[in-house]
Amino acid sequence: MILEVCVDSYTSMITAKKAGADRIELCSALNIGGLTPSYGLMKKAKDLKDIEVFVMIRPRSGDFLYDDNEFETMKDDIIIAKEMGFQGVVTGILLNSGKIDIDRMKELVKIAHPLKVVLHRAFDDSKDPMDDIPKLIEMGICRILTSGQRQNALEGASYIGQLQKTFGEYITIMPGCGVNANNLEEIYKLTGCTDFHLSGKVNVGSEMKYRECTERMNTPSSEFIVERADYNLIKRAREALDRIELSEENRDI
Repeated sequence: MILEVCVDSYTSMITAKKAGADRIELCSALNIGGLTPSYGLMKKAKDLKDIEVFVMIRPRSGDFLYDDNEFETMKDDIIIAKEMGFQGVVTGILLNSGKIDIDRMKELVKIAHPLKVVLHRAFDDSKDPMDDIPKLIEMGICRILTSGQRQNALEGASYIGQLQKTFGEYITIMPGCGVNANNLEEIYKLTGCTDFHLSGKVNVGSEMKYRECTERMNTPSSEFIVERADYNLIKRAREALDRIELSEENRDI
């Protein structure tokens, strides 16, 4: 059972590893879905050993329809991630029709080689993505992160289970969004998946004492929200997965 934790700071990365994460998805701006991390954060992430790190490649917030300049930026960012020796990248591109942009995805996979490439939740925003999965497998996509085209993975578990049953032998289907220790067993039973994605983050609060600017400049209160990966939330998820795995092993005996 693989636990992947998405983080947007080195502090959260350390916490996730200590709590039992098997793999890290490294990004920035997790509060808006995650963007490409800075060079400085990627460089710092290399200090943490013995854990897989996949780098988010997403040049801006919003939709997944990118112009030529944004696409070139994505290619450059992949090259940087490859040169720095990460294990893989996480990305996704759509056409304005809603279909997955197969041609551009192929180009990114080619540039990333030998790094692994994951299709992120652009999959959930796409039109009839199941039709394109054979093409994703053929081009070498190793994993699809999905909430089953629903608000969270538990609501989309039926669809995820269908993906797993049809394609799980050829590509890893990874439930994500709203995954936690309390629902992991149910999601597993409904999907049969063995890789799970979560952030396990909480608002730790800003340590800023000076806040007069909030009223004077009408600064949004959200600027004083600081989120970090929570050790206990991730540890509980790790323990839940370990229990599931042990249960399955005993069943096979």
